[in-house]
Amino acid sequence: MAKQKKQNKQLDFSTYIRWFWMLFLSGVLLVVLLFSLASWGVFGEMPDHTQLENPRTNLATEIISSDGKTLGKYYFNDNRTPIGYDELSQQLIDALIATEDARFHDHSGIDARGTLRAFFFLGKRGGASTISQQLARQLFVGVRSKNKLETATQKIKEWVIAIRLERQYTKEEIIAQYFNIYDFGNNGDGIRSASRIYFNKEPKDLDLKESAMLVGMFKNSSLYNPREHRNPEGTRNRRNVVLAQMAKYDYITDEVKDSIQKLDLGLNYSPESHREGIATYFRAYLQDFMKKWVNDDDNLKPDGTKYNIYKDGLKIYTTIDSRMQQYAENAVQQHMPRLQKEFLHQNTKDRNPTAPFLEITYGAIDTLMKRAMRRSERWRKMKYDLKKSDKEIIASFDKPIAMSIFSWEGEIDTIMKPIDSMRYYKSFLHPAMMSMEPQSGHVKAWVGGMNYKHFQYDMVKQGKRQIGSTFKPFVYATAIDQLHLSPCDTFPRSQITIEANKFGNPEPWAPRNEGSDYDGFLTLKQALANSVNTVTARLMDKVGPQPVIDLAHNLGVEQDILAVPAIALGTPELSVYEMVAAYSTFANKGVYTKPVMITSIEDKNGTILFQVAPETKDVLSEETAYVTVNLLEGVTQGGSGARLRHNGAAKQAVYKEIITGYPYEFDNPIAGKTGTTQNQSDGWFMGMVPNLVTGVWVGAEDRAAHFRTITYGQGASMALPIWALFMKSCYEDETLSISKDEFEKPNELSIRVDCSIQEDPDKKKIEEDDEPEIDF
Repeated sequence: MAKQKKQNKQLDFSTYIRWFWMLFLSGVLLVVLLFSLASWGVFGEMPDHTQLENPRTNLATEIISSDGKTLGKYYFNDNRTPIGYDELSQQLIDALIATEDARFHDHSGIDARGTLRAFFFLGKRGGASTISQQLARQLFVGVRSKNKLETATQKIKEWVIAIRLERQYTKEEIIAQYFNIYDFGNNGDGIRSASRIYFNKEPKDLDLKESAMLVGMFKNSSLYNPREHRNPEGTRNRRNVVLAQMAKYDYITDEVKDSIQKLDLGLNYSPESHREGIATYFRAYLQDFMKKWVNDDDNLKPDGTKYNIYKDGLKIYTTIDSRMQQYAENAVQQHMPRLQKEFLHQNTKDRNPTAPFLEITYGAIDTLMKRAMRRSERWRKMKYDLKKSDKEIIASFDKPIAMSIFSWEGEIDTIMKPIDSMRYYKSFLHPAMMSMEPQSGHVKAWVGGMNYKHFQYDMVKQGKRQIGSTFKPFVYATAIDQLHLSPCDTFPRSQITIEANKFGNPEPWAPRNEGSDYDGFLTLKQALANSVNTVTARLMDKVGPQPVIDLAHNLGVEQDILAVPAIALGTPELSVYEMVAAYSTFANKGVYTKPVMITSIEDKNGTILFQVAPETKDVLSEETAYVTVNLLEGVTQGGSGARLRHNGAAKQAVYKEIITGYPYEFDNPIAGKTGTTQNQSDGWFMGMVPNLVTGVWVGAEDRAAHFRTITYGQGASMALPIWALFMKSCYEDETLSISKDEFEKPNELSIRVDCSIQEDPDKKKIEEDDEPEIDF
């Protein structure tokens, strides 16, 4: 009996063993079957080898400065720029592994220990998703379904893809991809964008505190959003959890953990959008260029399709220097608020009932505003998008609405009639500035306005305004080239009249000098330095307008210029872009170099798609160019640009109010020219040193808005301070190597430029009736 019982027990035990192995093997077979079914795509489409190797992600096009900094990006939804493992800080990597996958280096995509723990404790003691699984979900699986069955199949797909990823990539590549794919919020797609947006740093420069915060956001970037109006306290707490995990796994000590947990987040929020950041006007110009470039049939992808500048991860290497661009924008930000404050002070309703306009009738103002109304974006949208009638649109301009308006103290949220907001904006003075290396043509700084969000019209290349006396060097250069004149040659200051129809002018032309001074003689250097109109008119009378126009066109001026004598005083309307390129020819020994903004374009893999070849042409002899530069040096030595050097006028009101940064006290060679148009509507300053030419323009949108007197409205007051502030910053930055040397003198110089040296006694002053022979 006892023996029978013993046999029964053995039979029962062996049955249990069999059942155990049957269940175990069934489980293994089930897992194998599930993995196989998932691999075959039964649970949904699975990525093939090619897709694993090249995951489909939208990559932003990156704009890179000449000094290797990111100026901005073009993107629709994904502001993503991938980086490699070696571009991540070690703190980022340690924080990620400690928080998300402590055994990352010990598994092949699935953490068996973590999976069993999650299964038996139903996830209450932590999840089991490895970094590889999370990457698989981000790249190929998508958002977790609320349906339990779908959730289970998604999990199986993640396991399969994670194992494939581990076979396809190294551990380092998986970590880099995971950092690159995650959306950190606020347009921070990927770790590079996130580190720049939240801390204004590259990922490799992030410290422990910053790294822990960003890794903490992997849990839920919408919930753990560090910005003030979202959840900074929750983000701080989550960061501290990451630090605790790092201490737990011995990446940091408890002392370090405790000290950093007490710190604030330390954000340096720097949003990346098309309307914010550095070089916004240049980026807008570049965007238009790229749209044309991708639509050119010569620039197609290997598969014959067009590149997408918002999704294909192109890299555009530009000539802009991020340091110089920042100095240029800083100069504008320093000077323009002071200039604007004085302008508004002089144009209050009490002082000027038609403010901000001067010397204009109410009827003319009404016409001006109606014209502006029809050119506005509001009119375009209501007319063409909403199909409103003209009457309805006009009525809408008189209905108060909520809006955010620009001010130099920051945006103002207010309620205002659109017509009133238009008049408000017409009271603003606008700046434009471009800086270029004359030898290479590389544009180093481009400021098309003061705030791209509110003023999107680019005054560097789009806008063209009368250039005033900055046109005079073209007349002088033509005369030097044709007549072999010297800066030391003297001309009478007296009035001159060019008779009607001599050069196509229908009326006699007799320009006046500022201050009505017509006595004595002046050297050419003195005449240009003090911008004496009558001497310029005499030169125009001797060479004629057409050779001057031909020279201007050879110097890069694009539009037609009417061949009449009055152009000598700057009636043509040109852009800052054209003026800087033209003046650069003088500094480059008479060789015109077309401005270059892009050096090359690469695809996301680094393949060069486009390279710029410099375009140059000989325009003037080296001697003529040098003599013209010598004349322009006189402007800053003792003429209208002399305030760049002296410091004796600080007690004058205008210097305290709007000559921002005065005294400047430059002591190096500077060639330059101020320009002021009729009624002080436009102020210009063109300044040159041997390896940098910079042009600045300041003026209101409408010429009827201007300073009442030339004291405030001249180029030396409105534009020159921006140039001076910019150049002082450039010189303080020794890494830029901006020249302080003399302009290089030609080896063979036959024209006398040093007026202290006695000339040939047989040579006489050029009298009013002298007519040198001209070789056209």
